[in-house]
Amino acid sequence: MSPDAFDALAWDKAGGLLPVVVQDADSLRVLMLGWMDRAALRATLDAGRVTFFSRSRQRLWMKGESSGNVLELVGLEPDCDGDTLLVRARPRGPTCHLGRSSCFPGAPGDFLAELDALVAQRERERPAGSYTSRLFAGSPRRIAQKVGEEGVETALAAVAQDDNALCGEAADLLFHLLVLLRSRGLDWEAVRAELRRRHAAA
Repeated sequence: MSPDAFDALAWDKAGGLLPVVVQDADSLRVLMLGWMDRAALRATLDAGRVTFFSRSRQRLWMKGESSGNVLELVGLEPDCDGDTLLVRARPRGPTCHLGRSSCFPGAPGDFLAELDALVAQRERERPAGSYTSRLFAGSPRRIAQKVGEEGVETALAAVAQDDNALCGEAADLLFHLLVLLRSRGLDWEAVRAELRRRHAAA
């Protein structure tokens, strides 16, 4: 954020504070609402970790400073009036103090993106007994073969089975596709970006 954009924010509307909506950069789920003053916004931009102004403690508070459940900054933008900020972040652990991923349990999000994040975690950690870990232990060719098998099963379910069977096979296909993408160093966002590119060109 440029110095001019920083100073142009409507700091005086709420006594030097701006409400901040935090959104998961991958799943798009709303995670929490906080407040920032100028110092908190500057600390967030400088450190790349979301920092708030705590109204109860009357001081700066970096999310996760005691729990370790930090919010890594991905992007930030003001609304049209410059009096509210939208922060896109990647949470490292639960965001809510109750141990939940969001302070708004019913907030909608992109479940495929959440599943993709879990697949990425399985690739990094390779926990024993995990089916996803076993897939990653094989070659991309073997994973691709599995995607092909699931694609055929999905097509067959579409013409010969009921809706529940089709949904089940489609879910299997999407899961294995996410694993295949990860095995090639890609993710769900890469597919979304390509879809957006095609939509813009249409």
